[in-house]
Amino acid sequence: MDSKSFGGTARQVTSLGMGTYYDFPWIIMSQLGVVGGAEAKVAALRAGLEGGISLIDTAEVYNSEPLVAKAIEGLPREDLFIATKVTFTHLRHDALVRSLERSLKRLKLGYVDLYQVHQPSPFVPIKETMSAMEEMVDRGLIRYIGVSNFSVKQTVEANGALKKYRLTSIQMPYHLADRRMEKEILPYCKKENMALLAYYPLGHGKLTSSRVLSSIGQKYEKTATQVALNWLLSQDNVFPIPRASTSIHVTEDIGSVGWRMSDEDRTELEKTYPPPT
Repeated sequence: MDSKSFGGTARQVTSLGMGTYYDFPWIIMSQLGVVGGAEAKVAALRAGLEGGISLIDTAEVYNSEPLVAKAIEGLPREDLFIATKVTFTHLRHDALVRSLERSLKRLKLGYVDLYQVHQPSPFVPIKETMSAMEEMVDRGLIRYIGVSNFSVKQTVEANGALKKYRLTSIQMPYHLADRRMEKEILPYCKKENMALLAYYPLGHGKLTSSRVLSSIGQKYEKTATQVALNWLLSQDNVFPIPRASTSIHVTEDIGSVGWRMSDEDRTELEKTYPPPT
């Protein structure tokens, strides 16, 4: 499994990760104690881990942290890169600390590698949130600080609010059919040496049935899914995190790693799916 430095850190992380946002109905039902398909989801995560993936992304609102705990049980902690998120309603200092402690308990971990602000809050000063984040780093409960669903302006403000550390990553929707991140977010990530965790890397399934991707995939004996992910993987600071829902899908995702399409094929893809003007 290919690995690369995560943002400006020295930490090597697999270029492909796994996401654990399943869907809104599943979250609601799981909060009511109805955890449908839990065994299949844990099996999917284990398939990814056995295939060499080290990066798993979750969040307190996903209700999937306990599934991650089951999947990683017994594995060497230093081989894993576990990321979770604090929701925008818990961004006050004390609320953030309590949220992190609950996440650690659900994950059965002593620390998380990456703790991310899930969404910006219009009510809580970012300085208060970032101060709490830095305190958690100093306490050894988190290794790195990230944000998610922030604009460039909000990301700059969050980075400026940090006194001792810097943002390591941002998590945003990014795929061939949605290249908005290339206008401002990716240039900022490159400038600040930040990683971009790309969620919805398959465009909600839009790209898995693409004729152009399927045609290019035939040249490499790959599927449209694998071509779409490979396009993201080829970028230095981008880490796609497709949803780990079934072992079959995760195994297919792993097939996106370890090869590179030609420049001509990349050009064809990018002409078919141009960035917004």
